[in-house]
Amino acid sequence: MTRTRKLISTILALLGTVLVWLPLLGRVTFSMAFLARSRAFQFDYLMLAELFPAVLVGGLALLWAALRARMQRKTIAWGHGISVGALVGGQLLAVLTGLASGETAPAGWPWALVLASIAAYSLAALALGVGGILLRADLFGQPNLPGQGK
Repeated sequence: MTRTRKLISTILALLGTVLVWLPLLGRVTFSMAFLARSRAFQFDYLMLAELFPAVLVGGLALLWAALRARMQRKTIAWGHGISVGALVGGQLLAVLTGLASGETAPAGWPWALVLASIAAYSLAALALGVGGILLRADLFGQPNLPGQGK
């Protein structure tokens, strides 16, 4: 890989990793701040879905970097694809069942499926973030696991 190609891939990987991890760590940070201030624990499980544009742009940057560098392509592609698919599928299900408009009460199998899609989205975004860290480690020539050499 040429020096310029590696530099561009590294910048894309760092930018994408930061954009993906920002919403993931933001909801934990806000929960801890609220806990310290009011002594009550509140965890906004929808915050990651609300900050989907950051995950989308970060995932695209990671995917571009992985394709350019030919490293971590499967992890990043699957994580990005599942995260987008789960969130869009869950929103579509919420609209079709009437949960989005409030026409249907949040209960039963539609509610469970929408919550499962949000959980799948969150886990896929986490996998995407881990893929970004692994890609960054590969680009900087660091071993991914302790004792593993190149």
